[in-house]
Amino acid sequence: NFYGYGEKTLSEIVGDLLKERCATVATCESCTGGSLASEIVSVPGASAYFQGSFITYSNELKQKVVGVKAFTLEQFGAVSEQTVIEMANGTKERLEVDYAVSISGIAGPDGGTEEKPVGTVWIAVATPKAVITRKFLLVDNRERFIQRTVLSALNLLRNAIIETTR
Repeated sequence: NFYGYGEKTLSEIVGDLLKERCATVATCESCTGGSLASEIVSVPGASAYFQGSFITYSNELKQKVVGVKAFTLEQFGAVSEQTVIEMANGTKERLEVDYAVSISGIAGPDGGTEEKPVGTVWIAVATPKAVITRKFLLVDNRERFIQRTVLSALNLLRNAIIETTR
């Protein structure tokens, strides 16, 4: 997807969109361990729109901090569409933001299964109108997986902001 040109980064473009709309965002991350939040706050002036982040690496914290149901984790697993929807909705509600981005995946090198191989990641964006989800299968190198997941999440957020304000 084309998201800009020149010197602007994707995180700067997302920040500009949020500022233009006087909107706020928060994140809830598992496999990326705060990398998305770090990328967002790397932009000067991010305090105008970024409210905070939860890093819920364990299933226990997913339940306690953002309200993911035990049933959801048992039935579908931590790396599932259902889980990231509950993570995004819980974050949006708890931090009272316009947009919340959640991520859960298998960064590797271990932990994958035939059904959910290493590199599988689910991302959700809770918007003022709906929750948008996407599943990605990214490279199985841990560092590149995290980088590509962060960029995929930012781009999904960018698209969601544009779509919600049309």
